[in-house]
This record gives sequence, structure tokens and C-alpha cells, in this order.
Amino acid sequence: MEPSAVTEPTGYLFNTLFLLFSGALVMWMAAGFAMLEAGLVRSKNTTEILCKNILLFALACITYQLTGFDIMYQGNELGGWLPSFGSGIEETAAGASQPKQVDFFFQVVFVATAMSIVSGAVAERMKLSSFLIFTVFLTAIIYPVEGYWTWGQGFLGASKEDGGLGFSDFAGSAIVHMAGAMAALSGVILLGPRKGRYTSKGVKPVPGANMPLVAIGTFILWFGWLGFNGGSQLSFTGIADADAVAGVFVNTNAAAAAGAITAYILSSLLYGKADLTLIVNGALAGLVTITAAPDSPTPNQAILFGAIGSTCTFFAIKFFDQIRIDDPVGAISVHGVAGLVGVLLVPVTKDVSILTQLIGVLVIGSWVFITSFAFWFALKKVVGIRISEQDEYLGADISECGLEAYPEFISGRASNVL
Repeated sequence: MEPSAVTEPTGYLFNTLFLLFSGALVMWMAAGFAMLEAGLVRSKNTTEILCKNILLFALACITYQLTGFDIMYQGNELGGWLPSFGSGIEETAAGASQPKQVDFFFQVVFVATAMSIVSGAVAERMKLSSFLIFTVFLTAIIYPVEGYWTWGQGFLGASKEDGGLGFSDFAGSAIVHMAGAMAALSGVILLGPRKGRYTSKGVKPVPGANMPLVAIGTFILWFGWLGFNGGSQLSFTGIADADAVAGVFVNTNAAAAAGAITAYILSSLLYGKADLTLIVNGALAGLVTITAAPDSPTPNQAILFGAIGSTCTFFAIKFFDQIRIDDPVGAISVHGVAGLVGVLLVPVTKDVSILTQLIGVLVIGSWVFITSFAFWFALKKVVGIRISEQDEYLGADISECGLEAYPEFISGRASNVL
């Protein structure tokens, strides 16, 4: 994600406006994640999940500004392994395509997206304080390091001429989405499933509390994703850029639509019902899949890619339940599996080897999973990461926030409402 230099004032202004607008669209995705997760958890955990989403975004902004951006984009050399601190967001080089502050703003909302993925996967049983401590670690260190290796032109992302492998991930199927899923998976393994989720008779369904919020959250994410992928063109100064961004928009939308339809067909064939949660995750899986290369497929190829990602995610959700990995919102399947699929589909439309892509996802996945697992484990031993069984029964809203989202519907707890 390295824009070419633009010295002409009009180009500078267009690039600045384009990235600021795209970043604002991606920031709006934070609301989408909040609504989606709030709808998929039980009502007794709604306030806590909303607190997590607001606070993780705030923490991501601060920690990435203080350390993460430097680590990610001030590497000591092209094709390098070790990042180093540079000039932060204070200076803009002469001839740059936009102010460095714009680069920072566009990147910081991606960091928050990666952390939002973790939020849904550990919902309904994790301590808020432990989650926030981990947020600082992921956004300040874990994500920026793998970001330097890839978008920061380290050993994965730099071209072969510059000493790198030439790994390709246009807008972050692996760098953002799979990374978030690996951090989530490591936490879920140590956290364990929700009480009563798995019994000797099999998997016990735990329905979400608010399907309208799920639908609203999905449309917000779908909308914001246009900035996520379109903005990753990083330039909007000519006809070629305009055509490229238009193509990215069309492909992103097509993959999401195909993902939703595919999940509906599979749900109807296998379960005899149109399962909204699976349809929603199918649309999101299509979005995650196309994110690796929304700039190169034809629109019909984008439909196919979205359908493939949705299919893989559909069966991954069931698989993780079978091995008792409890993910209330399906985040690990949607962002991890579809992210992997998206990166491995890149060679279909771009001149990059499948081996390079495999090495990239192996390095990113291993780095994020191992470092996250180690940090979660340390947190578990030192301060604990799970709320008590009693608090889980009553709901995290009471134990963690002292405020219920729907007090008038909870018998025996709310004051009389006139």
C-alpha cells in the first residue's frame, strides 16, 4: 500500500480528500461491527459488547499513533525483517502524494478493524479489562510488525528486486482479517466455550437477541467495505485511478452479493430454512475473500470468488462447533477462513506464485497466533481473562458495566417505568 509520488497541487488535494473519505467509510465499519455483535449476543451481554467496540477503537487510535504507525512504515530497509522507529506522523516528505497524517488516518481504521474481529469471537465470557489490555498489545506491536513485513515493504511485501518475496494482499484479507481471526482463535482456545454451549447431546444453539441489529450491522459493513477496498487504491489523480476504483467497488459489491446468495442456497438445501445468521456471514465472507485482490478480477470472477469464500466459511462454522471452538458471531470462520481463501485466490488474476502466497499466510498466521497466545496465556495467569460463572449467568452487562441494554424487558431488575 505505497502510493506513487504526486507533486502537482490538484493531485495532492484529490489524493488527500479521497483517502480521508475512504478512511471515514472504514471508520463507519466500527458501527457495523458493534451492531452485528450486539445483535448476535444475548441481551444480557449487549452493553458490554458495545463498550468493547467503542473502547477498542479508541485504544487502537492512540496506541497506533504512539507506536504502531512508526513500526509499520518506518522500517530500516526494503525487504527487512526488523522494523525501526522513524518520524511518526509529524512530517510529510516533499513530493509525497498526500500528508503523512492522511496515511496514518487511513491505516489506523484498518488496525481497529482487525481488533474488532477479536471482540465478537470472545463475546459473553471475557473480562472487559483483559480484552482492553490485549487490544493495546495487538494494535501497538503484533499488527504493526506483520504490517511492516507486508505493506511496510518488509521481507514479505517488498518486490523480489528489493529483496522481498512479493506477497500480494491488496486490502488485507490476510494482513487485517486473517490476522484478527488468528488473534481471536488463540484467545478462544484459552478462554473456553460459554457455559452450556456444548453438552453430551451435542451443540446447544444460543440465539442472538436482536436480528434487526444484525441486518443493520451487515449493511453498514457492506457499505464501509467500499472504502476499505476502494481506498486501498491509495490514489485518485487520473482516469486510470478512477477506473480502478470503480472496478474495485463493483467487484467488492458483487462478491458480497454472491456470498449472501450462496449461503442462502446452502442453508435452504441442508437445513430447509433461510438462516439469517448464515446469510449474513456469507455476505461478509464474500467481502473478506475479495479484499485480497478486488482490483484484478472481472466482475464475474468476483462473483465466483465470493461464492467460494462463502461456501468455505459456511462449512467452517459447523467445523469449529464440532471441535468445540465457541465463536458467538462466526468471526474466526468469516475472517480467518475466507481471508485465507482470498489470499490463495490472488494468483488466479495476478502474476504472483501460490508458494509466495502460502508463505505469506503461514508467516502472518504463525506470528499473530503465537504472540497472541503467549500474551493471552500471561493475562490468564496474572489477572484472569474470564468472568465468573455467576457473572456469566447474570450477564456481562451487570458484572462488567453495571448497566443493562434492555432493562424494561428484564423481569425483577428494572425500576418501574411510567
